[in-house]
Amino acid sequence: MDLISLLAEEKIKQAEANGEFRNLPGAGKPLELEDLSGVPEDMRMSYKILKNAGYIPPEMQLQKEIMSMRDLLRSCIDDGERAAYRKRISEKEIQYEALLEKLRQHAPGALRQYQDQIEHKLT
Repeated sequence: MDLISLLAEEKIKQAEANGEFRNLPGAGKPLELEDLSGVPEDMRMSYKILKNAGYIPPEMQLQKEIMSMRDLLRSCIDDGERAAYRKRISEKEIQYEALLEKLRQHAPGALRQYQDQIEHKLT
């Protein structure tokens, strides 16, 4: 181990002995890992950056809406409402697939657009 690693390890042990790691937010809870499997691999890092900047890309917003509507559909008991939810879910899924296809075709342009939005948000 190099000197920096040894110093860092010593500081961590001191902090632990002093109780500085007790009662941290989220202690004892499982990590919430993001599922980015629906995002093209070359765009995942940019999505994480956008999320950290407080921006949710349109396709992720659609995905959240679809999941919410599916939850509502599961708890719905009226047949008319169920049919309406199924129709809305189907429409949102079509929008989602069309948006993903557009992103696949125009990935460099979409990345530039997202980059511009991040820069605008940060300035």
